[in-house]
Amino acid sequence: MNLTISGHHLEVTPSLREYVLTKLDRVTRHFDQVVDINVLLSVEKQKEKERRQKAEVNLHVKGKDIFVESAHEDLYAAIDELMDKLDRQVCRHKDRLQDHHHASAKRLDATDLQ
Repeated sequence: MNLTISGHHLEVTPSLREYVLTKLDRVTRHFDQVVDINVLLSVEKQKEKERRQKAEVNLHVKGKDIFVESAHEDLYAAIDELMDKLDRQVCRHKDRLQDHHHASAKRLDATDLQ
């Protein structure tokens, strides 16, 4: 798994990097077929004080790319919100992969009749 954490208009400190890594552990624990993760942390220079800190993740899994972004006035809160969204999307993708191989209703009815 390739992991890239970069900052736009801010320096990625070791504590910030460690915080992102601990949050990503939850996602990789649910789904281990992750190929590539790109995390972009940025500070927008908008007039609105809230929603200035922005976090984005582009996650590449086998067969799909998942993109999630979140903005908040606090960067750590933006990362928390981002990882919650990413976790939900990864779980939904995993469920879709597993539900694909269910038995059809016609086959179930035919076996019950015999």
